[in-house]
Amino acid sequence: MADPVVTLDRVGVRYGTQWALRDVTAAFPAGAVGLLGPNGAGKSTLIKALLGLLAPDTGAMRVLGLDVKQSPLSIRARIGYMPESDAHIPGMNAVSFVAYCAELAGLPRADAMQRAHEVLYYVGLGEARYRNVETYSTGMKQRIKLAQALVHDPDLLFLDEPTNGMDPKGRDEMLELVRDIAHHKGLNLILSSHLLPDVEYTCDHVVVLDKGAVATEGPIAGLKGHGGRVFELRVKGDADRFVATLKAAGIDCHESEEDVMRAFVPEDRGARYLFELAAREGVQVRHLRPSVPTLEDVFAHAVGER
Repeated sequence: MADPVVTLDRVGVRYGTQWALRDVTAAFPAGAVGLLGPNGAGKSTLIKALLGLLAPDTGAMRVLGLDVKQSPLSIRARIGYMPESDAHIPGMNAVSFVAYCAELAGLPRADAMQRAHEVLYYVGLGEARYRNVETYSTGMKQRIKLAQALVHDPDLLFLDEPTNGMDPKGRDEMLELVRDIAHHKGLNLILSSHLLPDVEYTCDHVVVLDKGAVATEGPIAGLKGHGGRVFELRVKGDADRFVATLKAAGIDCHESEEDVMRAFVPEDRGARYLFELAAREGVQVRHLRPSVPTLEDVFAHAVGER
């Protein structure tokens, strides 16, 4: 197997007295990896540390085989970074801005301009490449951030909340681009997001952060098949008491939409056990069916939203 593109060994980052990252140890394999977690989990802090923009207080980090502390400039030369916030230069049109970013990365001027045209067409901005960037919509600004991250043909992409502020159609198109980059262009990427469907659609592996620490990590397919069965159920009666009973019996459970609960039953038990527990608590099961595990289930289990 290929070496990990990023490794973290007991990394800690502190802002004043508050630890944004605490003892983070993880490996990001080649391919498409989701960096998942609720807002405030430490995702953006981790990306800034990996870029060498933020010095960790503890631990060591390696990106593309290079030590971040010793070789930050060499690492940044090989990385494309799509930040969460806007980062364009006012007064520049799209092709000039992207070409300028390519020159900053070391491409000769003529090559930078040619590459800028190519990448703008790829992200869907070919017809708008001569417009000033400040006239762009939110979705178009997201696309140009992706274009400048790709223009110098990096070995690794960091995408920080790439679908932020986009309408449903634009979000779908952005996710198709990310999926194409990872699965057809063969480019390594780390997608940081709090949106579970975005990660599940585009990535094969996930690292979940919660409160600055690693909650779980691994291949998404493996994490979803965590050795049990998932059931959707709706009950009539004291639902809170029933959930407490499930948890006391070692069954993870969290609420979904429309008062539907998702229960994770160990392999040696099944639907009959859920009915037995409900009968014991005087709760009526109105709806129950097997379900397919999702990344949302993995996330809820990892961060304790059960």
